[in-house]
Amino acid sequence: MEEHGLDDPSLHLVSAFLAMEPSDSLISRARVCGGGLITEQVQEFIWDHCLSKAAGFHAPYLKNFLKKLITEVELEHGSVLDNLYELYAHHMTSIKDNSLVKSDEKVHKKISFLFPDGYSDLQSCPHSRVLVFPLQCSLNILEGDTGCSIWPSSLFLSELILSYPELFSSKSCFEIGSGVGLVGICLAHVKASEVILSDGDLSTLANMKSNLELNHLNVELEMPERNKNLNMVKCMYLPWESASESKLQDVMPDIVLGADVIYDPASLPHLVRVISILLSHAKSYSCRQVASDLAPNSKYGNGELHNKNQRNCEDLADVSAVAGTTINNYGSGDGPKEAPLAYIACVVRNVETFSYFLSLVDQAKLDIVDLTGSLKPASLLPYMHAYNEASIRLLRITCSR
Repeated sequence: MEEHGLDDPSLHLVSAFLAMEPSDSLISRARVCGGGLITEQVQEFIWDHCLSKAAGFHAPYLKNFLKKLITEVELEHGSVLDNLYELYAHHMTSIKDNSLVKSDEKVHKKISFLFPDGYSDLQSCPHSRVLVFPLQCSLNILEGDTGCSIWPSSLFLSELILSYPELFSSKSCFEIGSGVGLVGICLAHVKASEVILSDGDLSTLANMKSNLELNHLNVELEMPERNKNLNMVKCMYLPWESASESKLQDVMPDIVLGADVIYDPASLPHLVRVISILLSHAKSYSCRQVASDLAPNSKYGNGELHNKNQRNCEDLADVSAVAGTTINNYGSGDGPKEAPLAYIACVVRNVETFSYFLSLVDQAKLDIVDLTGSLKPASLLPYMHAYNEASIRLLRITCSR
């Protein structure tokens, strides 16, 4: 894959296959590779770079893709490679009934981040400009086991971390509702000083641990004394409704992250309470208490931030100003720490639920700023047709001062 340009449609095709994108998406990319047709040369490429290396791949997925591929070539009156017919026949005899596949069955995907021109100097960008993370996920995001699915906002936060590693490196980072662990893997990649992931579901936590190990990260399931092992990620069982203040105060992160955590109105008061406690206690910073008779200093909207933009910023200070962090402490353990902050990425699926979240944040006397138009990540997942960055809001939350 290193030999292909980052805009090469064949690279996008392989990346989409490894990520188990829908068959229609793969067919569309195959046509781009063949100039509109799925030629024999394109079929040979698919065989060499996808199918022949798919040992252990989810068999029903391969069967459906092969069926779609063969059907499309035949409709074009093209010649289908014998290898494709033979592999499809094998899957036809070995998989009798797709209905027997469990909806919560786990599959292995590989998420490839493709760094475009202008980003090769980032510390997060490998020499090949292709960064691949294997993940074990649930098969169907809509049928249970949602904590083991890859949600759009976790992809967005991962792009954000890899696009702005300077905002997260040497910082203690805590994620609420960590799901498959992709955000934590990206934080470890950019060398956050501490990565703590949490979830309130034990099966999700176990799957997350497996994904961290798949990516060669050491895992701690408890919270012992802090250490400097940058290859260590901590996992915490944290149901929001029963999370004790003393347990959360022991965490004291610089940055709190959350992806698609604004979904259940019943859980939102507990979520806001957790965020409030985490932001009110940092390593050497205490959030000033706001008198109960004062009006909350909550603000919402991108206001003064609208002229700032990701890598169009002239220097790191511009990026830092948009993100709400200070510049003088990056990479240094000396001097006072800036106040902790939270980045919450979400798709607004229900306006009433989102409004309820905003009202709870206001009641908790937290400041909230919409960074959606101001702090945009690079497009590192161009091969994902269904992933729409434009649908995702990025919120920054801090303690009122």
